[in-house]
This record gives sequence, C-alpha cells and structure tokens, in this order.
Amino acid sequence: MEDRGRSLGCRWAFLAVLTIFLLSWPVAAGGGQIETELSAFRVVVGQDGKEELMPADKAKPGEVIEYVLICTNKGTALIDNLQPTLPIPQDTEYMPGTARPSVVLASLDGKTFAPVPLRRSVKNADGKIVEEEVPYREYRFLRWRLGRLEPGKGATVKARVRIAAEKND
Repeated sequence: MEDRGRSLGCRWAFLAVLTIFLLSWPVAAGGGQIETELSAFRVVVGQDGKEELMPADKAKPGEVIEYVLICTNKGTALIDNLQPTLPIPQDTEYMPGTARPSVVLASLDGKTFAPVPLRRSVKNADGKIVEEEVPYREYRFLRWRLGRLEPGKGATVKARVRIAAEKND
C-alpha cells in the first residue's frame, strides 16, 4: 500500500512539473507577448484552522492543490481577448467555487468550453433525454475570459483541485 501511495506521489509530481513546463514559455498574442508562470501549492490547514500554501512537490490522495497561473504582457502592444486556460490533470477533481476570478468556463476536451457547472444530455432508463451536471472529476480544463491586458501588466487566475483517492484493484 505504501508503494502505491509513493507511486501516485511520483506521478503527481511528474504531472505538476510537466504542466509547469508546458505553460512557462512566452507566447505571441495579437501583437503582444504573453509570458505565463504556473505554480502549484498544497493547501494545508493548520491547527488554528488557517490555510497555508506549501510546495506541491509531493502530494497524497485526498490533498488539495491550488494552481496559480500568472499571465504577463511582456510586449509593447495591448493584448485583447486574453483567455488563459488551466489544464486539470488526470487523477484530480476541480473543486467548485475555488476559481478566481469566479466566472470560469470548463471543458472536458480542451476544445469546447461552457460556463461552470457543465451540463450534458443523457438518455435515462425510460429512453427520455434529460440534462444532468457533469461530475467535476471529468473537467480537464478551465478558461477565463479576461479581456484586455496592457503592456507590462499581469493577470492572475487560480483554482483548486483535489487529488483523487486511490482506486481499489
């Protein structure tokens, strides 16, 4: 059992590092240049009930991770229609209500985004098509519509996920 926990911790660390690498290079956008920086922190609640953010280099099932994505306009031109997107790693579940800014879109595939909570049509046992909420564990991306970003200015978005519990074999 301890090896499985260690394995998940290693896998989590790899996912966090990979995600940070993928989002840390400059991107040209509408005549400007966006530089992004993604950080991941474990949310630890102290004995006094206050939250503390710790490095997320190791994490266990059930723990909460806060992602903070900072977008900075390093160019000389205004960036219009800024829409930063935060990937949600496999084996984690988005925690509703933790997105900042709070108005956020979500996606299951990285292509189609809709306001949170996501809904889908399914056929029930009677053959009727009904709308149901998509479980948060299925969300794979969050996106914010931030609009304009002046040269030299930055914008920050954040959200929390919970690492999924180990699956029973």
